[in-house]
Amino acid sequence: MFVDEVDIHVTAGAGGRGCLSFRREKFVPRGGPDGGDGGPGGSVVLVASPRKRTLIDFRYQPKYEARRGRHGEGANRTGATGRDLEIEVPVGTLVQEQGPDDALVFLADLMHEGERVVVARGGRGGRGNARFVSSTNRAPRRVEPGEPGEEKRLRLQLKLIADAGLVGFPNAGKSTLIARISAARPKIADYPFTTLEPNLGVVTLAGDRSFVVADVPGLIEGAHTGRGLGDRFLRHIERTKVLVHLVDVSGASGRDPVADFDAIQEELRLYGHGVAAKPQIVAATKMDALDEAARVDRLEAHVRDRGLTCHRISAVTGLGIETLLEAIWQAMTTIETTPTAPTDEDEGAGVDLLSDTRRRA
Repeated sequence: MFVDEVDIHVTAGAGGRGCLSFRREKFVPRGGPDGGDGGPGGSVVLVASPRKRTLIDFRYQPKYEARRGRHGEGANRTGATGRDLEIEVPVGTLVQEQGPDDALVFLADLMHEGERVVVARGGRGGRGNARFVSSTNRAPRRVEPGEPGEEKRLRLQLKLIADAGLVGFPNAGKSTLIARISAARPKIADYPFTTLEPNLGVVTLAGDRSFVVADVPGLIEGAHTGRGLGDRFLRHIERTKVLVHLVDVSGASGRDPVADFDAIQEELRLYGHGVAAKPQIVAATKMDALDEAARVDRLEAHVRDRGLTCHRISAVTGLGIETLLEAIWQAMTTIETTPTAPTDEDEGAGVDLLSDTRRRA
């Protein structure tokens, strides 16, 4: 099961209690207070790990709690610090905090392996009575309890990280294509909505070149509003570099290829998040089952008018597949070599999220 959105509850460890103690040794009368401080509680830390692919584990275990700090002891011994609880999440996880009114507040976007963020900080340990000695109070009996750890409700959303994303109407041939060009083995059948969850595949080209492609479940009109879970599917192409728009030209669906192309383009535009502005490559699929040449000719002319290229392919026979893959690679390398102006967000890039969170605290 592919799970890409979950709500979890995290609680950091409470700090240990300060110790009330007086030194008691032979030949040392009135030894004075020697109660140590309590140890701080452990924090809850999210870590991006390649070992995780989905958020399904959090569906069955939604509550997490770090260890509390140990209490202080006599002889001025400070309690041990509670161990931090590190929780592994998939690379590409967006972390948001749910407020009292269920409003979501951005915390972190873990896009790279090893990135980490403190989502709940452990409580401070209480001071022991040795801390309260003064010139007027030589034997204080005052101690402090440990502070409670932070408690938060979080929403985790997974956005797949891939170089190219396959989009199109249901049954447009996306799963057949990804199975042809990679080792991915999605379910393939001749009916709409066969694919209900995104699939990732690694494409290998000559010259030791490779890239990752994402097969997104089919989109329909109204997808940007959540119809057919379209908004959740569109989320997974936000981080792709190139979109490959597959259009069925076989005539088996009974739909017009030009109308299909325009409908998906409109959904990408309405969804926002910069998806419609990504470089696109159009692929006229199922050429092996084409029954009317004019259908694909009209699509090609329509696509050219919009400044895009159209490739005739058949994932079954292999027609045009190599040319399409090279076009995807060329589009990717063009993006990677194009300099971009720095933004306000870029100025903070490279800051360790763990350190950044502590600084803001």
